[in-house]
Amino acid sequence: MSGRKRTQISVPDNGDVDAVKPGTVKSQYFSKEGDPQRLGEEFFNQPCISLAKAFLGKVLVRWCADGTELRGRVVETEAYLGGEDKASHSAGGKCTERNTAMFMKPGTIYVYPIYGIYLCMNVSSQGEGAAVLLRALEPLHGLSLMRQLRTARRREGAWPLKDKQLCNGPSKLCQALDIPRCFDRRDLASDQGVVERDPQIGQQEPDFKEVVSASRIGIDSWGMGHQTPALQSAWSPLCECSGQTGRDTDSLTGQHCDIRLCVLLSGRM
Repeated sequence: MSGRKRTQISVPDNGDVDAVKPGTVKSQYFSKEGDPQRLGEEFFNQPCISLAKAFLGKVLVRWCADGTELRGRVVETEAYLGGEDKASHSAGGKCTERNTAMFMKPGTIYVYPIYGIYLCMNVSSQGEGAAVLLRALEPLHGLSLMRQLRTARRREGAWPLKDKQLCNGPSKLCQALDIPRCFDRRDLASDQGVVERDPQIGQQEPDFKEVVSASRIGIDSWGMGHQTPALQSAWSPLCECSGQTGRDTDSLTGQHCDIRLCVLLSGRM
């Protein structure tokens, strides 16, 4: 196609992780054994909206085959409750080959394609067919490789990406952290290639100025679109969230299925 270029990036070959020498750790992703910050099954085993909120401030870590570690802090999530949630892939309790991960145990990774070329990453929670979409990260470590991975899919001559634009969308964060389709149905509590962590020992967890809830993005066809004004100027400059958002304090505690949760970081405005 004209106007596009192909760039070769040194990233993991996501092949057979079982093909290792005897006596070695069964991973091509340089897993860290006994990671004290790693979030276990008990973290993911909670209701969908609670998990969407709990994800905020946690750190998603991806290990590359060359030893590079990519890290980003979760700053935006969406809850999809399944069942009567018409915008969910599991609406009506329908389990298919594509969305099987949504019906697996809490903490199961659900990776699905959109527009035929991009990917989104979700994590299952309590509730049949319920899962949390990871919408945006604040890039923390490995930004140089993140930028290479993102740039490889962009048009030649496009404006250089700012740090805050590296992971400011669900497909963008999958590109930036090299999350492949084969991660679908893996267990985030035990996987060797990607983990969810509390902030590292000695690293202060962000001081949340507040958590904002709003309508989810891109589901206008279900009658659940935006009804709130933009508040872009309030976001942390380290992650430029791509959609509009607004305040809806009631939905933080109510059983409202059309919910999107975001975090505002104090001291960074």
